Amino acid sequence: MQPVPKDMAKALEIECGYCDDEHDVADSELPIAYNELRHREKIEGSKKVTQSWRMKERMKTVSVALVLCLNVGVDPPDVVKTSPCARLECWIDPLAQSPQKALEAIGANLQKQYERWQPRARYKQTLDPTVEEVKKLCTSLRRNAKEERVLFHYNGHGVPKPTVNGEIWVFNKSYTQYIPLSIYDLQTWMGSPSIYVYDCSHAGVIVDLFKQFSIQREQESEAVNGKSLSSTATSTMKHCIQLAACGANELLPMNSELPADLFTSCLTTPIKIALKWYVLQNTSKLVPGLTQDLVDKVPGMLNDRRTMLGELNWIFTAITDTIAWNTLPRDVFQRLFRQDLLVASLFRNFLLAERIMRSYNCTPISGPTLPPTYQHPMWQAWDLALDLCLRQLPKLLEDDSAVFQHSPFFTEQLTAFDVWLKYGAESRAPPEQLPIVLQVLLSQVHRLRALELLGRFLDLGPWAVSLALSVGIFPYVLKLLQSNARELRPLLVFIWAKILSVDSSCQADLVKDNGHKYFLSVLADPYMPSKQKSMAAFVLAMMVNEYRQGQEAALQGSVVAICLDQLYDSSPLLRHWLALCLAKVWTNFDSARWCGVRDTAHEKLYKLLNDEEPEVRAAAVYALGTFISNVSEKSDHATSIDLGVGMKLVQVAHDGSPLVRKELVVAFGGLVSHFETQFAVAATQLIEDEKIRDRTPAVLTGEAPASATSVAPSPLAVPNTALNSSMENLSHLELPSTSTRIPRAMSTNAISNLMFNNVYTNVWKALTQLSIDPESQVAGMAKCLVRLVKSKITTNSKPRHMPNSSTSSSQSAPSSPSNKVLTVGTPPQLSSVFEESLEQKRESPSRITIVPNPASPYAYSAQFSRSRKMFDKGPNTDMKLFENQIEDKDDEKDGKGQMHSISTEFFEWSCKHFVQPIMRLSDEEDSESSSYLQREFRFDRNTHVREEAQDEQAKAGFNRLDNEIFVNRNQGIPSVIKFHPYESELAVADKDGVAFWDWEQGPKLGYLVNGNPRHTRITSLEYINAHDNTLLLCGSDDGCVKLWRNYISDNESEIELVTAFQAVSEMLPLNRGSGLVSYWEQDTGMLLTSGDVRFIRIWDSQKEIKVQDIPTGADSCVTCLASDMSGRSLLIAGCGDGTVRLFDRRLAPTECRVMTLREHPRWVVKVHLQKGTEGKIVTASNAGDVRFWDPRFTESVRCMNLQSSFTSVDLHPRADVLACGSMNQYIGVYNQSGDTLSTIKYHDGFIGQRIGAITSLAFHPYRVKLAAGSTDSYVSVYSTSLRRS
Repeated sequence: MQPVPKDMAKALEIECGYCDDEHDVADSELPIAYNELRHREKIEGSKKVTQSWRMKERMKTVSVALVLCLNVGVDPPDVVKTSPCARLECWIDPLAQSPQKALEAIGANLQKQYERWQPRARYKQTLDPTVEEVKKLCTSLRRNAKEERVLFHYNGHGVPKPTVNGEIWVFNKSYTQYIPLSIYDLQTWMGSPSIYVYDCSHAGVIVDLFKQFSIQREQESEAVNGKSLSSTATSTMKHCIQLAACGANELLPMNSELPADLFTSCLTTPIKIALKWYVLQNTSKLVPGLTQDLVDKVPGMLNDRRTMLGELNWIFTAITDTIAWNTLPRDVFQRLFRQDLLVASLFRNFLLAERIMRSYNCTPISGPTLPPTYQHPMWQAWDLALDLCLRQLPKLLEDDSAVFQHSPFFTEQLTAFDVWLKYGAESRAPPEQLPIVLQVLLSQVHRLRALELLGRFLDLGPWAVSLALSVGIFPYVLKLLQSNARELRPLLVFIWAKILSVDSSCQADLVKDNGHKYFLSVLADPYMPSKQKSMAAFVLAMMVNEYRQGQEAALQGSVVAICLDQLYDSSPLLRHWLALCLAKVWTNFDSARWCGVRDTAHEKLYKLLNDEEPEVRAAAVYALGTFISNVSEKSDHATSIDLGVGMKLVQVAHDGSPLVRKELVVAFGGLVSHFETQFAVAATQLIEDEKIRDRTPAVLTGEAPASATSVAPSPLAVPNTALNSSMENLSHLELPSTSTRIPRAMSTNAISNLMFNNVYTNVWKALTQLSIDPESQVAGMAKCLVRLVKSKITTNSKPRHMPNSSTSSSQSAPSSPSNKVLTVGTPPQLSSVFEESLEQKRESPSRITIVPNPASPYAYSAQFSRSRKMFDKGPNTDMKLFENQIEDKDDEKDGKGQMHSISTEFFEWSCKHFVQPIMRLSDEEDSESSSYLQREFRFDRNTHVREEAQDEQAKAGFNRLDNEIFVNRNQGIPSVIKFHPYESELAVADKDGVAFWDWEQGPKLGYLVNGNPRHTRITSLEYINAHDNTLLLCGSDDGCVKLWRNYISDNESEIELVTAFQAVSEMLPLNRGSGLVSYWEQDTGMLLTSGDVRFIRIWDSQKEIKVQDIPTGADSCVTCLASDMSGRSLLIAGCGDGTVRLFDRRLAPTECRVMTLREHPRWVVKVHLQKGTEGKIVTASNAGDVRFWDPRFTESVRCMNLQSSFTSVDLHPRADVLACGSMNQYIGVYNQSGDTLSTIKYHDGFIGQRIGAITSLAFHPYRVKLAAGSTDSYVSVYSTSLRRS
């Protein structure tokens, strides 16, 4: 076939109005509906990881024993010293003065050196002691230290080396003999916990034997006490630390340029010995003229970071911390570097000792054993810092006006950390600069940048927070909360939000240090951005979460008033967390609740029940739920407030978001637990009312007269006006009385009781509706509450049985039809004793309520068949059946026990927002992510499909469309058929599910069980987000809508229910109904729904709320919908009475019907609005007529009478072709001029084409392909050409 010339095709498009204006909106600009976090993940909190950073037992070294065995002037017999030899002890030459004075001076100096690291410890010296003196010293210090740590420093330079039997040497009283002191005895005197420092040759021998003695001691303890070795867990070894100067076979260095106690010098004066050693190395040649005498004159103080000496000490601390953190296991690092300040200092200095002493062939040993660190790359950074500082030393000493240039060390390390954050891979090793960032927080110069980098690091995830806490960041950021610097506020709030999202135990530290005041001030700061305020509200919510001291502290800080003042902020996240913060403040805390009552907090929260964001609405319901769920005894005032809140919450039962409805059930759970008896009475009263109404036969008509048309009110409808008080809220409610007048003699208490009863009734009806919610978790929790009340009825308030005298009469139909209006306030399956509204008792006599059938087994969840007979009656009940039902096995459970299952993880899920990365680009925005690339591929595919289909569209108006390219038998009779716009996927809905077929290749892709209730059927299908990650919308004729993700999957666990809600909750059970009719607008995110009702309801998918109810003004159901996608205002509805009604959505509901087209004689099966500004309205009825309308006139422009009757009609949205199917096993294909293009009908014969009666037709949105479903369950796809597209 020759292709159509382009100019001719263009002319056809212009003439018929097929200009595709949707191409003005690129795929990338179309909104993606139902794609928020609440739709993509389960509503549950993040998995809590046990935090090990917080030390279970902090220790302190409170006593220090300094044992010096020098015997000045006498060398030990087993050591041959070189000449010259190292002589300095604690930087004192012992030969420069008398032996005794030298010994005392050395002892005093050693104590000063230790006091530099632990000034508050109790120091005791014993110089050249005897065994008894050592014993007395050790036992005395242990007794005073109790459970704290004791340090034993041993200098054995004047005695022989330790023995292989585990003995060190001391003296006798006359100093004529060396006396051995067993390490075993020393262990006994010192006890545990202890730390031992051995500065002597062959010190490694002591370490090894110390371990052996510890094991021996445990075995002896086991034998004496009968305890197993594992039970004591070698506590001596666990809490004892050893530092030895050299290995078991090594001698101490004797270099005369070094001090004799080189190991002690490294441990107690690290900067001084590091400078000395630097001069001795070849690297000192980089600084000409540097001598040992010169480095002794380095200016400054160790604790003043502004001076050279102080900065070197600061850098040394940062480097040794970094080396340890990057080398040691986390638990060892915590125990050695964070548990005890003195121990941490000694081990930092021990790393330097290892580096220096290894250069002299000595290997310092520790217990616990540390991995070698002397070649760690960070030592090069230390050497560089020394180079840069000492280079300035000669000039600083010569010129008093010279200014010390600070080291760039910290700036460079922060830059390295920044580079790691920017360019590191996802699976990367932790940054080695993290301990340095901690040190930098001490400096005001670098603090702002350090906090910014720290915040970016914490944002990487919980693992980053755990690392930062393990390195010791917590006390620093806690201390910074005392700062008044405004520039730090956003950073500190972010960091604290990250910390508390991972480890909530920090709440106690916040309260203890009054840190909550910082976040209250941030929250009250009018100049602080909403994002930071949201984080502050989160921090406060975590601080008060299940923590009474936190609640009390926050309440004293006026947290309720501060939150309420900003409750209507423009930021949804802030509104969300303000509501949750309020909820947590008054959870089980009466003082905060009454503070909220005084500030009318509950009434201010009412406004959030209609918020645009589902998360905010859920948070408001959560807050109101905790507000009314306090466990204290209720006063009359408290009860009236609770019931007022409960009544206000009833309106939320129709919310489109399951997130909100789940919280509503939990909130109702609090009411039910407090007022079980009252709810039982209300439920029983409903049963009695049903029995009274049961005596009046009901009349069910298919259509209602025009004079009675109205939108049936919801049974849960309550006044939406904002009330000034809870009692005023209750006073607006009508009394559940058969009379509209209240007797004058009725007391105020009686009136209040009537109003309260109405609350219980309405909440009960809302609960029973929620118990059959399309979302299973909502329904499951609501059923638990219903069972709880039913069990209460069984035990306490079971009504006496009264025979149902109207049973026989209610089974017969009335003698003649009636024009009375059927008013049903709930979907068909809701019509039962638990759902009927009390307001219906007060309706006019022209309204008849459907009465349940006592023979039905579904008395409470009960069912309407969607194919109801004209005068068939609804389900009924009697008291005996009710009694039997409440005693079934589901209700045998203890009702109270079921309350445990009525909870959600909404708060924990909300906290996950701060656990996950906030600053990182999402996968959809990251151009290198797989999600982004997949999306780009889909957009390219979509463009290709649209371009490829244009040629087919141009030729469709004069080509045959009868080439059957696909046929297969569906498992059920097709009721709705839908082509996926961009994939070879055909969705075929039957009564209970949807089958998916590959219409190009032929195989069945899968089957989705929709899970709609019995006696209901699927009547609507829509592809949502078809241009991207597609969702499937299934609408059933009970008014429910369900959206599915991964709907084609062999693994049922992968199929996800994205959301489910009652799109239309007032469906009328007509004898012939259209079910639920829907129309999806992708570019606006609006879902139009109608059906067996008298209105069109518009839902906003982004907000998940009902936007508008448009009364149709028709006496019949709505059968089909269409809208103007470009103008977004014109809405067209075809009705069962043959009328076509046009609405302008911009107008008020009572004025929006702008036109009614009345030329069709019967049921309208299709309405279609052609594309383009001049597009016509095309409508078809089942009488066989197709009409074209100009939207400006009420008379049709053209009419085509094609067949005697239609069952289904569809028009191609972009091509000049329409198809009509009938019950006569016939499909006619026409162009819009009325020319017959093809006729597809049943043919006898061996190769004849066989089709059944047509139930549904659907064109592909772009390609010229027609799908047809028939009553014999076969599905066929027809094409214009022989080749497959």
